[in-house]
Amino acid sequence: MRIQAPRSSDRGQVSVELLGITPLILLVLLLVWQFVLVGYTYTLAGNAADEAARAAAVGSDPQAAAQRDLPGAWSDGAAASVATGADVVTARVALHVPMLVPGFLDVPALTVTGEAGAGRERRS
Repeated sequence: MRIQAPRSSDRGQVSVELLGITPLILLVLLLVWQFVLVGYTYTLAGNAADEAARAAAVGSDPQAAAQRDLPGAWSDGAAASVATGADVVTARVALHVPMLVPGFLDVPALTVTGEAGAGRERRS
């Protein structure tokens, strides 16, 4: 006759472990999404600076050109500044990075700038 030790039940252990790690998984996903928004804001700022520099080089309004292609969440806080030299026009565009949901909440401490230059057009 064989005597068996009582078996401890581990049913549901995987569910409990998954439930415990779920907040960490969600936090990592939110951080990755925020980094994606920061990268996208850098791309938008660079493109807006290119547009502003080109517009200023031909005598158009650089602020309007910088905001023309920006999505609504980024165009509200966009600030473009232009410096003119002898042959080159440089533009700098500053954008606020949205917090998780574009258009809902901005991070005022996190501002991304894009800079670009363009040769001044001479009219003859």
